[in-house]
Amino acid sequence: MNYVQTSPEPQLAPTPVRSPRGFGTLINGGANLLATLVLVAALEQALPHLMAWAVTHGVWQGSAGTCRHAGACWLFLREKAPFILFGIYPETQMWRPIAVVTVLAALTLWTMPRAHWTRWTLGAWGAGLMLVLVLMAGGIAGLAPVPVSSWGGLPVTLLLTVLSLALGFPLGLALALGRRSPLPLIRYGATGFVEVLRGVPVVTLLFAASFLAPLLFPETVRLENLTRALGVFTLVSAAYLCEVLRGGLQGVAHGQWESAQALGLRYRDVLLVVILPQAIRKVLPPLTSTIIVVIKNTSLVVVVGLFDLVSAGRVVLNDPAWPMPYAETYLMVALVYFVICYGVACYSRHLEKSLAESRR
Repeated sequence: MNYVQTSPEPQLAPTPVRSPRGFGTLINGGANLLATLVLVAALEQALPHLMAWAVTHGVWQGSAGTCRHAGACWLFLREKAPFILFGIYPETQMWRPIAVVTVLAALTLWTMPRAHWTRWTLGAWGAGLMLVLVLMAGGIAGLAPVPVSSWGGLPVTLLLTVLSLALGFPLGLALALGRRSPLPLIRYGATGFVEVLRGVPVVTLLFAASFLAPLLFPETVRLENLTRALGVFTLVSAAYLCEVLRGGLQGVAHGQWESAQALGLRYRDVLLVVILPQAIRKVLPPLTSTIIVVIKNTSLVVVVGLFDLVSAGRVVLNDPAWPMPYAETYLMVALVYFVICYGVACYSRHLEKSLAESRR
């Protein structure tokens, strides 16, 4: 029998898939082009005026009268920067708030590397915060006493942020666990607490703390405005951190709990060593957003008479010798807030990247 050898069938080359060039693509490209043209036109119109105001006609030296018929009064910021940054703190003791900012910045930079996340660092933060409060208040170690009403500027902003987050995180974790509790009383109580604090404006809570605190405490107990504001920010931070942490805890598989408990670990060790690090890793972006919101919310203490950065800027503008350069002053305040918030955001992105690489 003769077998006929047949050649294999030719393989056809795959047809390249072309992106559709329909009406939607034209609209998309046209919209991008139009937006670009509008942006370029806006910059072309605004940038020369901005440069003329800030640079060409800006006042860098001279006297207060020089700023009255000129552009940006940068001289005002040079003269008033200490007051904006440190409030009405006594000038002879100005080194103390500068030392406070330096200590907090040094502790923050030390804590950034993951290798420094130890109990020693936690103890350093505790000692550093005690040192900061002693430096600001004085009255011991030969330091002249300075009342809380004289504190202001950047130290107040940093202290409110650090202390409210440090006190609010464990409270927020407890609330998150309470909202997941099988006991109805605990679950409903934690839920009601969180919803009330998230549903009421922070300004309202600050006013309530200012007026209700004297009624809730005996006359022998006097709470400064800073203490009341710290209590409000701590509770609000705990409420927002609760929801972020609860989302992270829900994202951890229940088998992690069971496996850790099967190894004989106690509930506290399972939570702090096994579950919580995984939960925080999952919710790092919303956790960063919450921290930034807390930083910016500190500007609301102006309503209760505290001299943070914003209120110090408002007060310094009342000097009749100067032409009230609002734009320059609030640009400086905005720059300080931006540097702090952008630094937090950059560190969060770095942390996300390093944690992702460590899991490979």
